[in-house]
Amino acid sequence: MSSSTAQLVLVPTPIGNLDDITIRAQRVLNEVDAVIAEDTRVTGKLLQHLGIGKPLISFHINNEHRMVEQLVARLRQGERFALASDAGTPAISDPGFLLVREALRAGITVECLPGATAFVPALVVSGLPCDRFVFEGFLPQKKGRRTRLEGLRGEERTMVLYESPHRLLRALKEFAEVFGSERAASISRELSKLHEETVRGTLAELLVHFETHAPRGEFVVVIAGANT
Repeated sequence: MSSSTAQLVLVPTPIGNLDDITIRAQRVLNEVDAVIAEDTRVTGKLLQHLGIGKPLISFHINNEHRMVEQLVARLRQGERFALASDAGTPAISDPGFLLVREALRAGITVECLPGATAFVPALVVSGLPCDRFVFEGFLPQKKGRRTRLEGLRGEERTMVLYESPHRLLRALKEFAEVFGSERAASISRELSKLHEETVRGTLAELLVHFETHAPRGEFVVVIAGANT
């Protein structure tokens, strides 16, 4: 039985451990005409691991604006695509939103399969309240970064952010300045991989930890809300 009849299916991919791919995701990847991939090399390795051979279409932050019109035109002609990012759920801090929006405007059926995304396990294991939270993804690197942080100063919900290893120390210093060095937080890295790690403490303690343990891997930072 077909797992989906949608013309465009967003397929979450494992954030580390390839065994996290779902049976349904494999079925969809087998059924579609082509797979739209953030990085064709990464998605190609996944498809090879699964024994699936499909044409790959490159779709990333540097070409998504010019590719959307072409992809929507092909969808309207009856082709069926899966959209996959390198890891996790497409459109969550990854390309995908523009294509979904334009496909829907064109009357194309769109579906997103349930599956992996890094911030959910990091939030759940943080030990901080996860009944209400705000997901900020990656903060702006330069323009607007401080303004965004200041806007979160009084946020009472748990805050979840993504950060890269080479910017983590700078980010922790900024978080301590804006939210206070004693604010509780949790940092997870390499989720579902061999060296998975979660470190919990105050922002000051976490800064000390990563000043003495070189940051490696991609990070999910979970920060307690104000008055928590």
